[in-house]
Amino acid sequence: MFRDGLLKGKRILVTGGGTGLGREIAAKYLELGADLTLCGRRKSVLDKTATELTAKHGGSVKTFACDIRDAAAVDSMIQAIWDEGGPLTGLVNNAAGNFISRTEDLSPRGFDAIANIVFHGTFYVTHAVGKRWIAGSHKGSVISIVVTWVWTGSPFVVSSAMSKAGVHVMTQSLAVEWGRYGIRLNAIAPGIFPTEGAGKRLAPGRDPEREAASINPMRRAGKMEELQNLAAFLMADGCEWLTGQTIAIDGGGWLANGASFTELSGWTDSSPAGPTPTGRKRARRSRRRTRRTNSSARCNTLQPQAGRTPNVTREKKFHRQCARYAARGCSKRSGGGLAPRPTARAAALAGPELSTRRVSFARIASPSSGLTTPRPPLFSTCV
Repeated sequence: MFRDGLLKGKRILVTGGGTGLGREIAAKYLELGADLTLCGRRKSVLDKTATELTAKHGGSVKTFACDIRDAAAVDSMIQAIWDEGGPLTGLVNNAAGNFISRTEDLSPRGFDAIANIVFHGTFYVTHAVGKRWIAGSHKGSVISIVVTWVWTGSPFVVSSAMSKAGVHVMTQSLAVEWGRYGIRLNAIAPGIFPTEGAGKRLAPGRDPEREAASINPMRRAGKMEELQNLAAFLMADGCEWLTGQTIAIDGGGWLANGASFTELSGWTDSSPAGPTPTGRKRARRSRRRTRRTNSSARCNTLQPQAGRTPNVTREKKFHRQCARYAARGCSKRSGGGLAPRPTARAAALAGPELSTRRVSFARIASPSSGLTTPRPPLFSTCV
């Protein structure tokens, strides 16, 4: 998808780059020629990832052990990066934490454990990098990994939802404030991209990929290369006009299903967290809604789609229904309306029943005419 060496000359810091989505994004950047710096709390994990990535892709990967909850430690790390190899050109805010809990059971320390990483830590790193870019008149690009909950909220993960929403607003705010310096900020809101860590923490004993496929409009979970390609596009030169945006990459999941973890709404002291009848009903409703939408789209299309073999039996039935409704004066409006003029294809498919009728665009039933015909329950959206 991208030319070789697309990111050559870029120096990019990926927080939380030792595992999960951060590691996958880092791998793509390294493959495209960037010089990488990974940071996280566990030095051994970072070094192992660096060794594996360089063995596969070559290039340069440096590591720093840093707790981004500590603003002073973050500033020292960024200064060390500047001193060792010059200014960064890109930053990926990926470090995060999360756990599921009923909010009434959440302690202040539990809330702070998430907010200090996601909300405070993301700001500390962005601020430390951004102020050095401004002081040195350097351009730069910041990508933050958020969630679709920034638009919907999400129960049972309130600390994460609130913190990620703060990062979303930071992205919009600094895109305006720092745009004059050539600094761009964007965010990615991934859907379900199965990783080992997230699955163990948020859905132990469950199969998030299979569950996501059952309710997602595209009937699958995300592919890691899709997320990698979006992250590479946002970091590359050539789209400097794009800033202040949070881009969802979830197969339309949040548009179809809204907030996550609503299936836990039946969680009580006597009923542990897990899929509930409410969640299963929600999944079934989503599947039925998708089928109805697809069926309606097929009904409203009189001509077959390009490259598709028409279902002649179904089309005959449809056109005969249309002819009967038109002859009786039925339309989308209750009590009257305009009946459709049958096409030549419709007449040919429906046979003598339709071709012998005289149907034209005329108001054939209205309250003033005294003709009242009940609105048909089926195909009313097709007429």
